[in-house]
Amino acid sequence: MGATVNELTVVSLKIQSGATVSKGQKVAELESDKSIFEFESPCDGTVRAILIEAGDVRPSGTAFLQIETADTSLQHLKSKSGAAGTVSAPVASKPAAVWTPRATKMAQEAGLDPATLTDIDATGPGGRVSGDDVTAYLEKRRK
Repeated sequence: MGATVNELTVVSLKIQSGATVSKGQKVAELESDKSIFEFESPCDGTVRAILIEAGDVRPSGTAFLQIETADTSLQHLKSKSGAAGTVSAPVASKPAAVWTPRATKMAQEAGLDPATLTDIDATGPGGRVSGDDVTAYLEKRRK
């Protein structure tokens, strides 16, 4: 991801725990503040754990699944659980409100704290607060 992407929203998952995946297989759809894109498996292997669900917002660069693999080129991603051949990384906890990265940025630029806004309508995919929701909220406040 680019240096300006701080967090990603999980739009959808295309795999399940226990599934066999191939390198390059699309495993999730993610959204940054700039675009929606598909995330591909970094290796061949078996999915041992999925650490997120649709709607979660995670810091950019945070792993969200564990894959058991024979691919030795991924040793730098080795799981901290100690399971042989499993690659992953720790994951942050799920936030109380689900905001898209774009919506969060827009709210902060308007001097608002997304963590404290309880009267904003969330009409985005999966009930998330979208940029359009923030625009509508700000317009309603101006009236």
